[in-house]
Amino acid sequence: MGVSRIFSYGGKTVWLLITGFIVAAILSVMLLTKTAELRYQRDVNRMVYNDNLGVLNEVKSKLGMTGDSLKALLNETAGEATNQPYIVVSMADHHLWYKQGKDVLFEAAVATGSGKELVGGSAGQWRFETPRGRLTVKGKDEDPAWVPPDWHYVEQAHKKGLGIVRLDQGEKISTGDGVLTTQNGEVVKRYNNGSTVSLGGGVEGKEIVANGNIVIPPYGTTARRYMGVLGTRRLELGDGYGIHGTDHPESIGQSVSHGCVRLRNEDIERLYPMVAVGTPVYIY
Repeated sequence: MGVSRIFSYGGKTVWLLITGFIVAAILSVMLLTKTAELRYQRDVNRMVYNDNLGVLNEVKSKLGMTGDSLKALLNETAGEATNQPYIVVSMADHHLWYKQGKDVLFEAAVATGSGKELVGGSAGQWRFETPRGRLTVKGKDEDPAWVPPDWHYVEQAHKKGLGIVRLDQGEKISTGDGVLTTQNGEVVKRYNNGSTVSLGGGVEGKEIVANGNIVIPPYGTTARRYMGVLGTRRLELGDGYGIHGTDHPESIGQSVSHGCVRLRNEDIERLYPMVAVGTPVYIY
């Protein structure tokens, strides 16, 4: 009787209160769920970007995971499931494996990204990290040429205490005794007496200097084409990254590259013919 009176005399208000309570309860559950998801995402991001094993173990314990993530990556990849060969790179171990199923067909020591940052003022800002995750071999090159991005010239200028100046196609930079300009796909120096000399292809550490500035040559010129820097072979991964040889074999086993995975030339020459375009690459 008491309950019926409440609903009869204040039914609308009571129903509004009950409905509000139910909605509040549902929203609370949704908020708690979303908070848990965000915390999980935060922890995974911390793990990935900081390579934090403590966070990894914390997340695994929360999820009730007892298996090892490295074993899972090495032994349960899509490549294994289809019996397709695949490459695995461990940045922590500075090591590369080429596998088919659980069989290791090839392995070698590597160098990976340094993680350092470079700031070039108006020229830009860069962080030299090897990308993590699943990539794909998109192409293959023998005796590959390196076309350095702008950061290379910024880095060289910092090392030598020089400024930076950009040379665009068809433009000129005065040098006092002549000008620097482009001609037939080359950067040339045209002297005041009318003679012209090609400045040739790019050589690391011997960039063109004018008036106390390192010159950034135009894309498409021989001056922006370096031979030998990437070793004798390259597996292209896209976005400027690759697995390639090196002219600095002493760097292997260290975190010193600008993002690519380096192998000794003799190692990439062994791996190169084994790997087909489309091969999955797992980097962690």
